[in-house]
Amino acid sequence: MNSDGVTEYTGYLLRRAQQAHVAAWQQEVSADFTSVQFGVMNVLAANPGASQRELCQHLDLDRSTIADIVARLERRGIVERIRDVGDKRRNVVQLTHDGELEFQRLVPKVVRVDRVLTGGLSADDAAALRRILNAMLSAPGVK
Repeated sequence: MNSDGVTEYTGYLLRRAQQAHVAAWQQEVSADFTSVQFGVMNVLAANPGASQRELCQHLDLDRSTIADIVARLERRGIVERIRDVGDKRRNVVQLTHDGELEFQRLVPKVVRVDRVLTGGLSADDAAALRRILNAMLSAPGVK
């Protein structure tokens, strides 16, 4: 670790961890799909027919960001927006057949990124890291 004290700051460490994540993602997964786009695909795989509002809630993103991501994925044939049969005012989003295949192709690569990022940790430490990050992100005042 650095001896200049900067590693005493959580924000600095989070920024460095994000840099490591982006580098690992591009090397192991894809330069074509971002981790946020994969997040949308992951939520849709687990919740077929979710609305854009539900995607916002699951991924903690704002409506305009989700709308942009969904539009990009839709142009690529990964997702489709369709009218909800129960509420014609509401659109739902679902993975297309190609989107399901792409999601399945990406999953093992995303698992590898997780291994790259936590490879220097024991299984208990990796689990503790995820628990601590989830607790930090759930804390009042953290957006």
